[in-house]
Amino acid sequence: MITFFATPKPFRGHIGVIQRNAIRSWQVLHPDVEILLLGPEEGTAETAHEFGVRHEAQVPCNEFGTVLLSGLFDRAQELARNSTVCFINCDIVLTDDFPRAVQRVAEWRRNSLTVGRRWDLNITEPLNFAAENWDGDLRAMALRQGFQRPPQWIDYFAFPRGFFLRKVPDFAVGRPGYDNWLIWRARSLGIPVVDASHDVVAVHQNHDYSHHAGGEKGVWEGEEARWNAALLGHWRHFCTVEDATHRLHSGRIERSYRHWRLLAERAAKKYTSAMWFAALRATRSIRHRLGLRRDAAQG
Repeated sequence: MITFFATPKPFRGHIGVIQRNAIRSWQVLHPDVEILLLGPEEGTAETAHEFGVRHEAQVPCNEFGTVLLSGLFDRAQELARNSTVCFINCDIVLTDDFPRAVQRVAEWRRNSLTVGRRWDLNITEPLNFAAENWDGDLRAMALRQGFQRPPQWIDYFAFPRGFFLRKVPDFAVGRPGYDNWLIWRARSLGIPVVDASHDVVAVHQNHDYSHHAGGEKGVWEGEEARWNAALLGHWRHFCTVEDATHRLHSGRIERSYRHWRLLAERAAKKYTSAMWFAALRATRSIRHRLGLRRDAAQG
């Protein structure tokens, strides 16, 4: 079966509620599911004890106290007892369509990476997992009331244990860029990347950014985000779900060639942008004399 591993935010207020929802949803997928909660955040040890899952507080963090992806991946793969592991954000609720999808991909190609888009949904209370059709009702609600995020929002990564062992840079978890790198890394090694978005309704429970001192802006534009951007490096490393080599569609695995079109589009944008700024530099003195410099630069 699957070993899920995650690094939770502090278990306070609404965040605490939705993280418990997520963990419980993974737990009820199958009796052989294993869950690893890693990191030192408030309430993690207590929650792990409450759910009877393993907690490892000692994982490498940066100077801001944020867990590093490298240490998280290494420790999780060392501890996992299952041959398939899944790194997942701790606010994602899964239903039984997820293990079916992962099993189908593993049967097709053992050495592969499964990713997918999420559905945003407002959930404020504990979910009732004892209800007869809680999972079907939740999926229906997500499809009816939720919003499917674009392909650059990637919240789960299922892969064979050992694939990313001691191969991940020191990205700050929860900041942009590392998810794009993971897809690029698999592609760079010729490993199939399967987009399971069609068959898996992964429900992201909406929340605020009060866990970060700088709020949403701090998460996306702060020093850690800049550090991640530097580690991500070349624009070719910014891969999204659309860069998948294959798609899972109603249980069938189909080849996808969109990645190559995306590369061409991104290269064209980079080239056009470079040409535009080169033209601005070359004509700076002329535009200045004509009084056009400010307007041209703004345009």
